[in-house]
This record gives sequence, structure tokens and C-alpha cells, in this order.
Amino acid sequence: MAIDWFGFSYAAAIALGGFFGYKRKGSVMSLIAGLVFGCLSAYGAYKVSNDQNDIKVSFLASGTLAVVMGMRFKKSGKLMPAGIMTGLSLLMVVRLLLLFIL
Repeated sequence: MAIDWFGFSYAAAIALGGFFGYKRKGSVMSLIAGLVFGCLSAYGAYKVSNDQNDIKVSFLASGTLAVVMGMRFKKSGKLMPAGIMTGLSLLMVVRLLLLFIL
């Protein structure tokens, strides 16, 4: 059983991003979304740690974030935070697909 350090790091980045969005702009929605998706991603990383082929939760969370943040990035054109979260989420989706296939 290998620990999914990348998955847990991704989850922490999402939760911290939500917290900093709340701290800087007072956005309660950023805080809620960051905590919800951070917890989902952490749970998914836990499941991937136990079974490398159990990517459903992580894939759903990172895929949803990739789409939502990608739309925000396209609309705003701002690299921070939408562009960075889109990139991280797409990397996570590709990583999970590679874990599942290989």
C-alpha cells in the first residue's frame, strides 16, 4: 500500500486555495468550495492509496474542478487562481488515468 502523496498534496492545495480566497477577498463560497473539494480529493487520495485502481472519487473531484476552473479561466483570463487550479486539476486527471491504465 503506497501512500498517494500527490493526491494528498493536491487536496491540501485546493483547501488552502479556498482558505486564502476567503482570507484575501472575504469569499465564503471560495472557502466552502475549497473545503468540500479538498475533502473529496483527500478521501479520493486515501482510496487510491488503498487500491490504485479506485480512482472514481479523485477523478470526479479533479475533473469537475478542471471544467469549472477552466471556464472561469477562459472568462477572466487570470492566471491566479483559475489558471493554476485548471492546470493542477488537468495534471491530476491525466495522472489518475495513467494510474488506472498502467
